[in-house]
Amino acid sequence: MAEKVKHAIQDDYADDYSWCYGCGRLNEKGLRLRTGWDGDKTVTIYTPREEQMAIPGFVYGGVIASLVDCHGTGSAALALHRKNGHEPGDGEEPPRFVTGSLKVDYLKPTPQGKVLKAVGTVEEIHPKKWKVQTEVYVEDVCVVKGEVIAVVMPNTFTQS
Repeated sequence: MAEKVKHAIQDDYADDYSWCYGCGRLNEKGLRLRTGWDGDKTVTIYTPREEQMAIPGFVYGGVIASLVDCHGTGSAALALHRKNGHEPGDGEEPPRFVTGSLKVDYLKPTPQGKVLKAVGTVEEIHPKKWKVQTEVYVEDVCVVKGEVIAVVMPNTFTQS
């Protein structure tokens, strides 16, 4: 498995869509998660900051949920971009996704100060919906399993 994401799908998002707290490259206070291909799997690598603890020695679950969430939407963007004949860095702006649903199962406490590696498997379930199964590892131990249903982001939003 890759230890570093060389070219992430988030690197190619338009500036207007690069402010997400989880994966926005322009959000200086965010996590700045980056998702790329590793063979036929997707990968995001992140080391939680000290202030992102639940209790001393362990990572706050909300940070892990954010990792699963943004890894899922980024993975869906990678998959649809590839289906459309493109790869990150080829000059084509990738599709963007929003979260339709998020499920996170915490299997073991996640130790602070360790690299987290999210590994995803992507499945198209509808032309506008993709399911991403994610496993989060600390070293070789799976500490979290998650699922994201990612929905192609609409061109416009209406407020009710």
